[in-house]
Amino acid sequence: MTTSISRRAVLAGGLVSAAALTLAACGKSASGSEVDGITVKDGVATISIGATPQPHVVILQWIQDNLAADAGLNLDIMSIDDYQVPNASLNDGSLAANYFQTPNFLKQQIDDKNYDLVSIADVHVEPLGIYTSKGYTSVDQAADGGKVLLNNDPANMTRGYRLLETAGLITLDDSSSETLTDTDVTGNPKNLQFYPLDAGQIPASMPDAELAIINGNYALGAGLKPSEDALVLEQGGADSPYANELVVRTKDKDNEYLVKLAELMNSDDLKNYIEQTWTDGSVVPAF
Repeated sequence: MTTSISRRAVLAGGLVSAAALTLAACGKSASGSEVDGITVKDGVATISIGATPQPHVVILQWIQDNLAADAGLNLDIMSIDDYQVPNASLNDGSLAANYFQTPNFLKQQIDDKNYDLVSIADVHVEPLGIYTSKGYTSVDQAADGGKVLLNNDPANMTRGYRLLETAGLITLDDSSSETLTDTDVTGNPKNLQFYPLDAGQIPASMPDAELAIINGNYALGAGLKPSEDALVLEQGGADSPYANELVVRTKDKDNEYLVKLAELMNSDDLKNYIEQTWTDGSVVPAF
């Protein structure tokens, strides 16, 4: 079952409303410890897991339909379209796991919010891309002084500035820095103007800008085809530092059911599914 949680379900503190996540429950691990978000009945463990819609929910649903039953698992999939909600819901026990974020985003969230979370599987990479609605075929065609939209969370903003440097549009003082902003731009021959924006709003805001840097999941959700529509695209694959991860509470990382789920998400069956479904390279296995 997949339940959708929109931004409207987010309360002031970034938490999902109680009504949206009332399905969370506790179960027993092999060691006898209780795990929030896991219910065990008749030998089947139901795991509440939050994920962004594209492609994460699609991948989880395929696992549910094809692999979960044989592993004694049932996935209760929560579709969440806000980057701030899945970790908050994992931290407060509403979920047992989430699947939406990259290592740099997880680190930023842990540093900023003191979450005790850990990745237990690298699953896939969605290359970040530079897009336009202006019909350009190269980033060099962007007008001098043009507006560039970037994701406003620090981890993805940093990733965006690195991609702009890779594209030859800017020079950074130190591209290896953990956090980059416009103050780190030392070379900007086109005098581009940088506008941070909520990631989910960027695709719809493209007409107002020369260039837009869009996360892969939001590009797919907007009907964009990264391999064809992106003017510049990150490299994907197992060597990418931006694998989308299966994340759990650190105290639950050895729970037998979460370990089984991690194994399914790093299985040859899933790898083949990803490669056969996203043949254009917009979603690439990270294992």
